[in-house]
Amino acid sequence: MTEKEEKAKKRKRSLIEWGAIIGVIAFLYFTGLHTTVIGTLQKGLLATGLIKPDIPSVTDTFPDANRDFYMADEDGQVISLAHFKGEVVFMNIWATWCPPCIAEMPSINKLYQQFGESDNVKFVLVSMDDEFDKAKQFMEKRGFDMPIYHYRTKVPGTYESNVIPTTYVISGDGKLMMEKQGLAKYDTPEFEQFLRDLSEI
Repeated sequence: MTEKEEKAKKRKRSLIEWGAIIGVIAFLYFTGLHTTVIGTLQKGLLATGLIKPDIPSVTDTFPDANRDFYMADEDGQVISLAHFKGEVVFMNIWATWCPPCIAEMPSINKLYQQFGESDNVKFVLVSMDDEFDKAKQFMEKRGFDMPIYHYRTKVPGTYESNVIPTTYVISGDGKLMMEKQGLAKYDTPEFEQFLRDLSEI
């Protein structure tokens, strides 16, 4: 086989390989499976424990949180963050079409299980899905029982993040203690203790 024929053979093989890769990507995209696949890969990355939120000291100075953030619960009742006044709020902005949101959701659910409804810490998962039923189905399918809400009004300046997921922690006295853009692993002993410390202030 001549050098020219060898190069042509390699080029053909390369085109076939890239065609197969593009074909798989197209299949995943058009069937909607790409979100799940990418989310699963990112979940594996989170399992390494390398991506964690920075935990601030509760003695630092923090800005006031905007309570004028409106959402609807699963029964359609519209409430605002003022509804949780006096309680620590873990608020996660997410969507079912967002791979990193899917990736971090199991860690949020594990953290939620540590608190439930008995502690002074409330979990507020605000879906950005156009159809709220998709968010409900997502939770049911995965066996998550966390309270979810549907975003209702334009996000106030305090929460104008161009990234989802974005997570906020608000203290009982209305201070914005933390803002984390992008995915993170939340079911760590350090982060759990951070919320417990806040709930005791």
